[in-house]
Amino acid sequence: MKGILFVNLGSPESPNPKDVKKYLGEFLMDERVIDVPLWARTLLVKGIILNTRPKASAAAYQKIWWEEGSPLIVISERLQKKVQKRIMYPVALAMRYGSMTIKKGLQELVDKGVDEVLLIPLYPQFAMATTETILVLTEEIRKADFPNLKITDLPAFYNNKEYIEVLSESISKHLEGKTPEHLLFSYHGVPERHIFKSDVTNSHCKIDKSCCTKPSSAHEFCYRHQCLEVTRLVAKKLNLKPNTFSTSFQSRLGFDPWLQPYTDRTIERLGKQGIKNMAIVTPAFVSDCLETLEEIAMEGQEIFHEIGGEEFTTVPCLNDDDPWIDLLTKWILNWAEPENLPV
Repeated sequence: MKGILFVNLGSPESPNPKDVKKYLGEFLMDERVIDVPLWARTLLVKGIILNTRPKASAAAYQKIWWEEGSPLIVISERLQKKVQKRIMYPVALAMRYGSMTIKKGLQELVDKGVDEVLLIPLYPQFAMATTETILVLTEEIRKADFPNLKITDLPAFYNNKEYIEVLSESISKHLEGKTPEHLLFSYHGVPERHIFKSDVTNSHCKIDKSCCTKPSSAHEFCYRHQCLEVTRLVAKKLNLKPNTFSTSFQSRLGFDPWLQPYTDRTIERLGKQGIKNMAIVTPAFVSDCLETLEEIAMEGQEIFHEIGGEEFTTVPCLNDDDPWIDLLTKWILNWAEPENLPV
């Protein structure tokens, strides 16, 4: 029997500082999130970050927490249930961090008789700190606990034509009746060193103005290229004029160089340039979460208004919108029943 496992990032059990600290500890101690030697990561995370950040992070979570729970978890559960209604195969949901573990998700499927799984990391782009850490941990769990289980993963879909259409239509729908002077595509940031580490050619990535536009096998695992490509493809689909859209990166941590330009500084720059009406979309996420609901929708808007901006529109993630659910269902059925579907 075939089954599907959706995997998203995860969330604290509650916005209480104690739960947030536990969650941050697991998240930040991942060697693919903070990719420094264990001794340095332990010193940084357990010696500094976990003694200073949980309280502030908990306050941020409290701002966006829903009555049903964590927005990311609630939205992911809605997505799972909607897809389950459309297909006959068991669908499970797991998180990379937190109590909804990948092992529990796989066990749920195995208990239903599943012996072949389609693993779907809920990220359009490939990155060390998102897709790769999910794939690596899932394989470790499979070898240790489910050696007879066959697992296939859905590749990054950042340039999939149908995904671009769904994303573009969602942006158009949420901007209907609005006339933003600028549309900012904000992606989750990663340290520049992650880009170099993911370069399978060991020579292509320069993080300059040209490497991401030159054809290369490095692009299969280059987060920066994949983000820029989403922006390019959506701008083309929406017929956006030059200088009316741009790309930025949010959520940096520490003092090492991260992908630029930074979102907060870009919002400030646009306001100083006289932009009064802007919109922002976050295509590194398919589900709204702390980074979109608090960092962008709240903090970003505050920055824009403080600098003289007037209208700040946040485009929601795809979440559990029906066109997105329909596309996921199509991909699943193409995997599960290729002989019954057109190529």
